[in-house]
Amino acid sequence: MLDNALYQCLIDEADLRDLFAGIPSKYAALRPLLDGRAEAGSESIARLLLKNLGCSVQVQVQIDGVGRVDLLIDGWIVVECDSRAHHAGWEAQERDRLRDLLLAERGYVVIRPTASMIFSDPELWRRAVHGLRSSAAVHR
Repeated sequence: MLDNALYQCLIDEADLRDLFAGIPSKYAALRPLLDGRAEAGSESIARLLLKNLGCSVQVQVQIDGVGRVDLLIDGWIVVECDSRAHHAGWEAQERDRLRDLLLAERGYVVIRPTASMIFSDPELWRRAVHGLRSSAAVHR
């Protein structure tokens, strides 16, 4: 929620300082994990799970000829955290698939979990990423 509040400019760094000053110090470890570039909670959860796997994760990366992607893992796996609000309807599906093809053309692998999948089954999300990373090591 804090990532999204930062992204929407509903709070700023001063607000975060005040917030963390007013809660028990055991929560201070959470402060460096915040990232105001995340546009949705699913991106934040996905990013934190990926970091826990030891992945290098970049947020909101601009890729030439494609546009911005939600997350980039290890420089080659693109993650698009889809929600019903922004990916419903055939036109959105066509746009997403075109982006996936353009990314593949540039050598990226795309995985597109829904927000619901990330929240309801984070272990499947972790296993999927682990499988991709393991497969890449075998094929090199």
